[in-house]
Amino acid sequence: MSLERVNPAGLAPPSGFSHAVAVTGTRLVFLAGQTALDRTGTVVGRSLPEQFARALANLLAALAAAGGDPACLARVTVYAVDVAQYRAHAAELGRIWRRLAGRDYPAMAVIGVVRLWDEQALVEIDGVAVLP
Repeated sequence: MSLERVNPAGLAPPSGFSHAVAVTGTRLVFLAGQTALDRTGTVVGRSLPEQFARALANLLAALAAAGGDPACLARVTVYAVDVAQYRAHAAELGRIWRRLAGRDYPAMAVIGVVRLWDEQALVEIDGVAVLP
């Protein structure tokens, strides 16, 4: 399996994401959207960074259960109920990402939404991974 992160010189330098990821592998894993739910189904964390850390940990737990690790992530989408707040916490969210998932960034997008399934959720993360 290989993931090639592609960041053309003609585009703005990426920060915390890759412009494109070319993949080869034998197993494609689609990861459902994860919020900051604990194992009882309760949203935990009051702040966006707390919820982001839990949602990312949940996504990575699902990926690990499928046999992958963070380096296998090809695409991640973040849904935020307040994009301005997400941008205000971008540096902290980046530190959380690097602590939990490392520096191999997938292709990413952040999308503003009115609300999420779990009304208390501030952020949801889904993704696609390619495993060997």
